[in-house]
Amino acid sequence: MNGIRFFRSIQVKLIIIYVLLILIAMQLIGVYFISTMKTSLTSTFAKNMNEQANLLSEFAAQTLSGQPGNTAETSGQQTTEEDLNMLVRSLFSINEAEIQVLDATGKVLATSLQAHQSYIGKKNTSLTVSRALQGIRDNEEDVIDEDRVRKKIIAKPVMNGEKIVGAVYLVASMKDLYQTVDRINRIFMSGMIFALGLTGVLGVLLAHTITNPIKGLTRQAAAVAEGRFDQQVPVLGDDEIGRLSAVFNDMTMRLRDALSANEEEKDKISSILANMSDGVVAADEHGIVMITNRRAREMLREDECEGLRLNELFGLDGEKLSELLSGNEEVAVVHHHVQSAGDEDELMRVTFTPIHRRDKGISGTIAVLQDVTEQERLEQSRREFVANVSHELRTPLTTIKSYTEALDDGAMEERELGQRFVGVIRNETERMIRLVTDLLHLSRLDSNQAPLRRQQTGVPEMLEEVADRFSFQLRNKSIRAEVDVEEGIDSVWLDRDQIDQVLDNLVSNAIKYTLDGGRIVISARRLDPAMVAISVKDTGIGIPKKDLNRIFERFYRVDKARSRNMGGTGLGLSIAREIVKAHGGSISLDSELNEGTTVTVMLPAPQEEGERA
Repeated sequence: MNGIRFFRSIQVKLIIIYVLLILIAMQLIGVYFISTMKTSLTSTFAKNMNEQANLLSEFAAQTLSGQPGNTAETSGQQTTEEDLNMLVRSLFSINEAEIQVLDATGKVLATSLQAHQSYIGKKNTSLTVSRALQGIRDNEEDVIDEDRVRKKIIAKPVMNGEKIVGAVYLVASMKDLYQTVDRINRIFMSGMIFALGLTGVLGVLLAHTITNPIKGLTRQAAAVAEGRFDQQVPVLGDDEIGRLSAVFNDMTMRLRDALSANEEEKDKISSILANMSDGVVAADEHGIVMITNRRAREMLREDECEGLRLNELFGLDGEKLSELLSGNEEVAVVHHHVQSAGDEDELMRVTFTPIHRRDKGISGTIAVLQDVTEQERLEQSRREFVANVSHELRTPLTTIKSYTEALDDGAMEERELGQRFVGVIRNETERMIRLVTDLLHLSRLDSNQAPLRRQQTGVPEMLEEVADRFSFQLRNKSIRAEVDVEEGIDSVWLDRDQIDQVLDNLVSNAIKYTLDGGRIVISARRLDPAMVAISVKDTGIGIPKKDLNRIFERFYRVDKARSRNMGGTGLGLSIAREIVKAHGGSISLDSELNEGTTVTVMLPAPQEEGERA
């Protein structure tokens, strides 16, 4: 597998291409060169033989034509053979060729080889000789003898004028010619092998100059894929690879800047989502939750919301969810049940916004969760407040109207009855005045228009005075009142008038709801150097647990009829709570039905005016 991968590399491919190109070029050059050289040597060899044959033919023509100077036939024939033998031996012995001179009948008259002297007088039956004796001048033939040696045969006619008086027969070995061709072939092959080796080395070097920048680009691309943008590809020139390296470096920097900006935007969005007061839930086109923020998980009481369906998360049925996801409806009010005992169910307003993508329709949904529990509670309190105020005002006004009409109808004629009716009208008017006064006081506290007038106040004296103010009511119901102040508590800075109002309200309530012969304890203790707790404890009828969470609400009464008959407006504890909050403290109530109630006011206790809150 590694070998296959090796041959797939660009470097190896380039080297193979270079080598193949050189190999093909040298093969073509070699075939053409050797073929041309072989043809040239062969033609030169044949030309030389033809020239020698022509020269010999001319010499032989003089001898065979019986030139003057020969006196007798026998002596003339012998002289002719000797002359011919001397001619062929002296002219062609160096060419290692066999030359024969033939007469007109084809008999051998002379030969250049000593070993073939026995051929003299015999007839040469070669086809080339027959053609030459017929007057054909171009007679060439290539043959391979029994020793596998290639030879060339040429036969030329010997002419005396127009008469054929004989022939010249030449046989020459081409062994040296072909040996020369073989040597040239070997030299060429050696040169080609050397050239291929040198080409391979140069190809490796040249391929390195191309592949090394590409490898650098590959390494940098892998580093960019892994998120490392701190490296740069070296630009080694101004060629295509150099320009590619420069463009890649520029692309890396731009990509780094883009990713950095994207990460910043992502961090901003994550920070915004994490710190939003509203919950955010993002789902895909199938209604499966993908992203939630911390506030959404807190509101839904879920550790992990990803992977859940919206209908499971919000408790919506399929038809309702489909309408919300399609954008037909935008807002749904979801009741979320809280498992913790004592807690009320939460109310959430969920706004669904479809996510639209170009050419893809709705690809997801964003749900924004708003906790409207407190808002709904305040709205309910406002409605109840308006209803209670209306009811509290309507009752005395109705009574006043009724008694006024009775007086107008003649009750004024009876003095005793008229005075009683006027007394009722006066009581109801005073009750309305108390109600309006409490409402105005509560309004000033809500709008911070009742500034505190702090002064140094002795706690023991303040509590004793509270008990003295209610001594008459305490004696009428035979209730024992005790004042218990912890040692070390002397004086604190507070608004005496407003705190007196708080304590008067608490003691008044304790007297109202404590049976005759009961007991009330007014105490003060220091919780820490900067906090004082003042408590009013009674042994009265107590308050049911279901009413404890609402006891400080405006106009809230545990027993409405009885409280109204006792002259209460239902605003006393609300006013007390607002006064204590304005002092930077808190108020709490602990009660057991038919056992009694304890109301505790915790106030900051600076020792000097400069330490006031």
